[in-house]
Amino acid sequence: MTENTPTLEAISQHPEPVKDRLLQLRRLILEVAEHNDAIGEVEETLKWGQPSFLTVKPKTGTTVRIDRDTSGEGDVVLFVHCQTSLVSHWRALFPDVSFGGNRSVHFKSEDPLPEDEIRQMITMAFTYHRSR
Repeated sequence: MTENTPTLEAISQHPEPVKDRLLQLRRLILEVAEHNDAIGEVEETLKWGQPSFLTVKPKTGTTVRIDRDTSGEGDVVLFVHCQTSLVSHWRALFPDVSFGGNRSVHFKSEDPLPEDEIRQMITMAFTYHRSR
């Protein structure tokens, strides 16, 4: 995967604590994609101005997007498609994580990122079509 200047530029527009947290999420997403052969190729792009990551060869999963959280639930948010069952599953697996509706996970900048849980979430999102 190559560096995507528009994606990094979009992240760089945010204030420091948010930018740092978005860069951490991006790093985790790319690491999961790189180290899991079941995922295949992942494309990094912008959708609705948000850094987005989608499986393309093969199309094994659903798109994951990250952005500043404007809901008040946290400082940054990780989105998946609302018609998947992912957030429902994640609620059961990770009761201490903050969720929004059926499409988002929220993180506060002052709290440590639950990296193990996020890795599992990303793996589940990027293999969603395989596991169905």
